[in-house]
Amino acid sequence: MTELGIGIGWRPEIAEAVEGLSGVDWVEVVAENICAGHLPDSLTRLRERGVTVVPHGVSLGLGGADRPDPARLAALGEKAVALGAPLVTEHIAFVRAGGPLTATPQLEAGHLLPVPRTWDALDVLCENVRIAQDALPVPLALENIAALISWPGEEMSEGRFLAELVERTGVRLLVDVANLHTNHVNRGEDPARALSELPVEAIAYVHVAGGVERDGVWHDTHAHPVPRAVLDVLADLASRVAPPGVLLERDDDFPPGEELGDELRAIRATLTGASRVARHGGAGHGVRAPRGPVAAAAAQPLLIGAGARVSGGPMPVVAPAAPVATAPAPHAGARQRVAVAQAALLSALVAGTPVPEGFDSRRLGVQSRALAAKRAGVVAKVAPELPEILGKGFRPAFLAYARSRPMSGGYRRDALDFAEHLLVAGRPEDPAAQRQLTEWWQDRSGNRPPGRATRLVRAARHALVRR
Repeated sequence: MTELGIGIGWRPEIAEAVEGLSGVDWVEVVAENICAGHLPDSLTRLRERGVTVVPHGVSLGLGGADRPDPARLAALGEKAVALGAPLVTEHIAFVRAGGPLTATPQLEAGHLLPVPRTWDALDVLCENVRIAQDALPVPLALENIAALISWPGEEMSEGRFLAELVERTGVRLLVDVANLHTNHVNRGEDPARALSELPVEAIAYVHVAGGVERDGVWHDTHAHPVPRAVLDVLADLASRVAPPGVLLERDDDFPPGEELGDELRAIRATLTGASRVARHGGAGHGVRAPRGPVAAAAAQPLLIGAGARVSGGPMPVVAPAAPVATAPAPHAGARQRVAVAQAALLSALVAGTPVPEGFDSRRLGVQSRALAAKRAGVVAKVAPELPEILGKGFRPAFLAYARSRPMSGGYRRDALDFAEHLLVAGRPEDPAAQRQLTEWWQDRSGNRPPGRATRLVRAARHALVRR
């Protein structure tokens, strides 16, 4: 297992701060946000200092009913090679549904959604993971996700589901302790039970992140400080096994470098405390205490400064994964059943179709609003001109648009479709803003706004999606 140490998620907004942090052994970058042939200068500088960089994918949808897209797998593999990464990571989730398996339009969630913990879903996931493992040039690790909703009729706990996945495929695990806390608040699942059931020896590394609770629902925002409850789950995990790496995630509302340093210090202190308890037999789990880079880093001060030297060493050598017994491919009926269930759920979330039987309609409403809000936020980032043109009207206009227009492509396509939707409706009302929006849309689409016949065809298509 590759020893990583203490790390932080690299984001363009905090690139300078990350470079100024000492005691950082590695960073993780969202794979979809970089190009293999044009790496950001900041990542190149970090690599030259000996800092390991791990690409973290968010769009494969390995928990979906469809087999993995070869083009997406190839792109992820290219980025791993370009970064000299010892492994790549993804999620146990589905991100799109519909299409040929259900004879319905394919819909995009724009977010990670939980797979049902059923034997059908496990069979499909395992085959998808084996396909990905065969295609990728480095080992794969998969992350447990946070969820606002629970599937009815689940047949396994999260820990057992992960254990079965590892046993069948040999895949490694990226254990997100913040997600375990989220599922504790939102779904009543005990993090300690999950940790006791999952194969901790398969852990590649650990995520730590912050969130916020609103009206009894925990939102895994990655935009708030790491709470004590999440650090407690980290301590429990670290008292059971030595995590090869621990990484702090932050995706929004980025604080100054000093505050990021405080968060890393809190993680180190948590690991030190867990190590001390385990050494004195207080943990009661009968497993080894943290050691290696994480334990060593926990005992060292973290310095911050523009001229600070980032720690690290040569790229670790990756040992080949142990061979595992392969299970037969899932029966076609399993993929079909998973496809129908996931399409019905996603359609309810993004297209306003009826809530599938057995789901909590209130929680689905919370999840639906969260998806729309995330969609608005990402569109504002990939097309910052839209909030500038529309001002305070951007967000309410986009949320109204999202209620009737599911995303069927990427976020850039979504931004264009949103602008087109406004222009067809004769908005915004301000002539200057409407002219600016028209010019923006034409510059990126190369077309004129659609005529009446095209609008009717598109309206009919959207009506079919909502059925």
